[in-house]
Amino acid sequence: MAVQPTFSPESSALSAKRNELGRQLASLARLLVAYSGGVDSAFLAYAAHQALGSNMLAVIADSPSLARTQLNDAISFAAEHAIPLEVIPTGELEKPEYSRNDAFRCFHCKDELFTVMEKLRAERNFDCIAYGVNSDDLSDFRPGQKAAQRHNVKAPLLDAGLSKADIRELARAAGLRVWDKPASACLSSRIEYGRPVTREALSAVEQGEDTLRELGFRQFRVRHHGQIVRLEVALEELPTALALAQKLVGIFKDLGFTYVTLDLEGFRSGSMNALIPMEKLTKM
Repeated sequence: MAVQPTFSPESSALSAKRNELGRQLASLARLLVAYSGGVDSAFLAYAAHQALGSNMLAVIADSPSLARTQLNDAISFAAEHAIPLEVIPTGELEKPEYSRNDAFRCFHCKDELFTVMEKLRAERNFDCIAYGVNSDDLSDFRPGQKAAQRHNVKAPLLDAGLSKADIRELARAAGLRVWDKPASACLSSRIEYGRPVTREALSAVEQGEDTLRELGFRQFRVRHHGQIVRLEVALEELPTALALAQKLVGIFKDLGFTYVTLDLEGFRSGSMNALIPMEKLTKM
């Protein structure tokens, strides 16, 4: 029997949610966890390991849309907590319905992931698959949730009523270093809808974001609009970006962009979704 972690959440309501999560996870017997290394999936993998021990396996999908820094950090986190981990290849980039990059790209990505995980589940005699959706995710446009429903993937964090803030607090209380890790969707989410996802575009975005990280920026996105790159950084980091403007121009022109722009609205998660017509948002 795995030992439950020690933590001290700030409220009895949060403690009740954590206990409910533990109860749900313990009932799942043998579990595969879809893992990316972000705070949600990392906390879910940690909690599942606490509840199930060796009867769980974290699974991370390796493809060109996953930045190497994110992959390496996810592997390191799992090793730090002795969480069983397997890296599996996925082939979403070879699928035209994914690479054409319409509003439902995320559905096709998750459909590929859960198809591959379902095969692994059957081969290894696991009972089910879970992923790290939380209650806040329901208010955003996330077609990947439809794929999860189609594959009957469990959502323990959501079922326990946990929000993003709850998960960060529980991760902080458990001493997990990822508790304040900035959100980071896949590299394909940086490419404007309708522009094909290619290895070259993904590489340009990844190299650009690696450079911003090396320059000390903490929260940012490199948005690919063909010849134009749109840099989003946190509002408090805009003065630094402006001071480095000429350096940034050189960096991104070397990556193949003709025009280098700085978005004065600053970083905001999912800003590409503002270009999706409302009828698309309600179609699936």
